[in-house]
Amino acid sequence: MPLIDDTYIASFLKTLLETPSPTGYTDAVTRVCCAELDRLGVSYEITRRGAIRAKLQGGRRQPARALIAHVDTLGAQVKFLKDNGRMELVPIGHWSSRFAEGARCTVFTAEHGAFRGTILPLKASGHTFNDEVDTQPVAWSQVELRPDIVAESAGDLAVTGFNIGDFVAIDPQPEFLDNGFVVSRHLDDKAGVAAMFAAIKALVEGEVKLAVDTYFLISVTEEVGHGASSVLTHDIASMITIDNGTTAPGQNSREFGVTIAMADQTGPFDYHLTQKLLRLARDEGIEHQRDIFRYYRSDSAAAIEAGADVRTALVTFGIDASHGYERIHMHALHSVARLIHAYAASRVEIRRDAEPLTDSLKGFTGLPMEPADEESWDGRDDAPERPSDGSKS
Repeated sequence: MPLIDDTYIASFLKTLLETPSPTGYTDAVTRVCCAELDRLGVSYEITRRGAIRAKLQGGRRQPARALIAHVDTLGAQVKFLKDNGRMELVPIGHWSSRFAEGARCTVFTAEHGAFRGTILPLKASGHTFNDEVDTQPVAWSQVELRPDIVAESAGDLAVTGFNIGDFVAIDPQPEFLDNGFVVSRHLDDKAGVAAMFAAIKALVEGEVKLAVDTYFLISVTEEVGHGASSVLTHDIASMITIDNGTTAPGQNSREFGVTIAMADQTGPFDYHLTQKLLRLARDEGIEHQRDIFRYYRSDSAAAIEAGADVRTALVTFGIDASHGYERIHMHALHSVARLIHAYAASRVEIRRDAEPLTDSLKGFTGLPMEPADEESWDGRDDAPERPSDGSKS
């Protein structure tokens, strides 16, 4: 069993959460990740926009593997400077203004530095609007950003340095509880990044010999749908995305263990890669469950839609209230890190994946198609018995 350092996971997650990184404003968090890769002695490349492609060398170059998590988060941009000295916002990523109401935030201006502020409903004072504070609609047009400066007009804002398009980072307000729960904004997907780095640390410190080159990718535009579209290499034959799995009514995800996704709104994940993850979880004794997500997409979708001929799968940590005030448990991050480690250290099963195109079916995968082994009906008077797992009810 690999030694997964839970203290390291929590510490690095805290560092990531303390670094603002709404999609489009991620240079600082890219530097944080690169500094940690340097400390771990892992080589990497950086794309023009700041995505990271780290690599642990294996015995062969192909078929290379990849694991990916995203470090960009939800946020907002200034839509309009208002005559009352406040600012209209548009969201970055898909999240409800209900969760923006009351949030403390930072506005980054291009030339005058960062300013603090609060996102408030248009009718924020019960002493002024009485019951209307409870009846105004929930929409981004119903909130405004109040900067903590002297500003009574759009002109005051402009003179201070605010502009349309300025990025707004929402305070994460993290809380790490002794019982293992972590409550914060932006755990999607900084918690996944922290788990991935913990697996890298265990692989490096354990001097694990990998069968093939294994890439650890960090995308910076997942929340707006681009994600892994431009960070893959042609050598990569399979990619596992690490992201959140929603715990909610109608879902099978839990805040403990690993949740392995079978499909999301873009369709099923690769059968062979997903089954391998399930086998590894069973063989390694990693608590796990399966789920399907109806209103969800990830870096896997971005890669496939960009035309990558790559097998994809999705490994998740259960998260409550995704894209709001999120909650996870350290047990899930520990379990995800263990499964990442097991996958990276496993042998290659589909050697044909080293060649994207061949003129032969030799080595091509197959699917289980045989009929189930069932007892034939022989015309007895007794009705067939219900299946049983042998346990007593």
